[in-house]
Amino acid sequence: MSQPRSRGRAALRHLAAPALALAVVATLPAATRPAPAPAADPWAALAPVSVSYAKPLGGEVKGNFLSYNDFHGAIDPPGGSGATVNGTPAGGVEYLATWLKKLRAEAKAEGRTSTTVGAGDLIGASPLVSAAFHDEPTIELMDEIGLQVSSVGNHEFDEGVNELIRLNKGGCHPVDGCQDGDGFAGAKFTYLAANTISKKTGLPILPPVDVKFVGGVPVGFVGVTLEGTPGIVNPAGITSVTFKDEVETANKWGGLLKLFGVKAMVLLVHEGGAQSPPPSTPGVSDCANFSGPIVNIVRGLRPEFGLVVSGHTHRFYSCSLPNSAGQQSVVTSAGTNGQLITDVDYSLDRRSGRFTGISARNVVVENGVRNADGTWQQSAPGVFARNPALVDAGAKALSDKYRTAVAPIANRVVGKISADIVRDVRPNGESPLGDVIADAQLAYTAGDGAQIALMNPGGVRASLSYGASAGGEAPGDVTYGEAFSIQPFNNLVVTQTFTGAQLRNVLEQQFPGFNGQTAQRILQVSAGLTYSYDSTAPAGSRVSALALNGTPVDPAASYRVTTNDFLANGGDGFTELAGGTGRTTAPGFDVDALVSYLGAGAPVAPGTADRITRLG
Repeated sequence: MSQPRSRGRAALRHLAAPALALAVVATLPAATRPAPAPAADPWAALAPVSVSYAKPLGGEVKGNFLSYNDFHGAIDPPGGSGATVNGTPAGGVEYLATWLKKLRAEAKAEGRTSTTVGAGDLIGASPLVSAAFHDEPTIELMDEIGLQVSSVGNHEFDEGVNELIRLNKGGCHPVDGCQDGDGFAGAKFTYLAANTISKKTGLPILPPVDVKFVGGVPVGFVGVTLEGTPGIVNPAGITSVTFKDEVETANKWGGLLKLFGVKAMVLLVHEGGAQSPPPSTPGVSDCANFSGPIVNIVRGLRPEFGLVVSGHTHRFYSCSLPNSAGQQSVVTSAGTNGQLITDVDYSLDRRSGRFTGISARNVVVENGVRNADGTWQQSAPGVFARNPALVDAGAKALSDKYRTAVAPIANRVVGKISADIVRDVRPNGESPLGDVIADAQLAYTAGDGAQIALMNPGGVRASLSYGASAGGEAPGDVTYGEAFSIQPFNNLVVTQTFTGAQLRNVLEQQFPGFNGQTAQRILQVSAGLTYSYDSTAPAGSRVSALALNGTPVDPAASYRVTTNDFLANGGDGFTELAGGTGRTTAPGFDVDALVSYLGAGAPVAPGTADRITRLG
């Protein structure tokens, strides 16, 4: 009896390797989609959930998953309004490493085998300390802190498919080389991309599945990014691939795993959901009033997927949702920037190989120092004292290497502001920082005849804080590192000619139902452009009173319009912006436009965010 079992395990180990996994991809039939008060104890669970399945038939095996998502190269602790989770200062990779080790030790003490997993966007939209080196520091740090397997997310494609493959396999950057002077070995952890399919081969560009053995029982992992990835990354970098349906893909590979004897499965999916409204009770982030794409994804999954580790929405939750069999799958997300770890305990039936129980909680990656009264030490509002006892030496040493290398660039003061300039949008969809960025791009391309600039709101990644920051600059000073944190994508700045009629269509495409748009995305507009909109009006007739410098826009006249190349290539569903003519490209990147504007003269004030009028 032991011989067949041995052969089965050997087959599973080969299945986890890319060669066999890719070889069988075409053989499978497709399935169809049927701020609360801080916790006094940093170990206190955020939103615990527990699901029990069938009683074990042949004894139980205990295991543990530690997961996080949407790390975004956040090597340093987040600052400003994003510095805390439920009032507790959190984040920073050397603190993430410490808490992972603590949770692994806790699991080991309970006799549980621990596996560390991720759900995409580990890289991309990263601060300068990682982005300056094409996110190689983050990949190396993920290896250092013990990540074992992760799905890709949309931001893994920010620099294109070939760059993602390089980061996975290793090797120097084709243009910038090995900037740190000691080579780059690539990811030791397994990146999964089951639904990212090469147009040339028809196969996933990276392994679709992985298998880990827990007490001799196989646990399978399928990793996917959201099917909508093409609409939210620069189209130029993904022309060689297609992105398949999440549920079809997961069920297809789940079926293969089951054929090989895997009965307990985990879906690592870079897609998620959120509560509406957000939770207001301390420690609660369950699935009450829960919505988002993850609900239907889970509803379509085969029941072997007992755990779904999700991401993308930057919300944290741990709850359960019904799958295709009407059973409950545990669904988790650890927010963003490494500020939380989802701690999942589970048990397996040794005989059947199925999950018998799963429980999950979100744990804060605390990094602060408490005062005697329980409050957190701060040197300035939002600038928290860090607890040296919670620093992992290995992660800090690797991080410090890159911090030292990038410091002369990151800490250079490039301009001044007169007050906080926030990216938070007003009810009309406009933000003070969005105004400033659009004005900066307009000024940057004046030599190309630009009259209007438009900025995608999703490309504004952080706010500008007037107060002194951890970099030590004076209040009001803005460093290059701070500017880069706002626009970290290195998009080009391009100017094109549009007719007034085309410009109106661009603005109509901000709303779902017009020329393929699927979501409402209000573009940030430069000074002089004004209009009103009624989102409740029929598609194609939502924009009115469109004017430039007080003069109605003439449908037949020509206008020079500046955007980043992400938008100009049709990103975020703005296919109308790909129809311009006379394209010119400004020198440098979008962050250079912002830096130039911030340093051009008097301190920059927040935008008024009143250029757009919402009627309904």
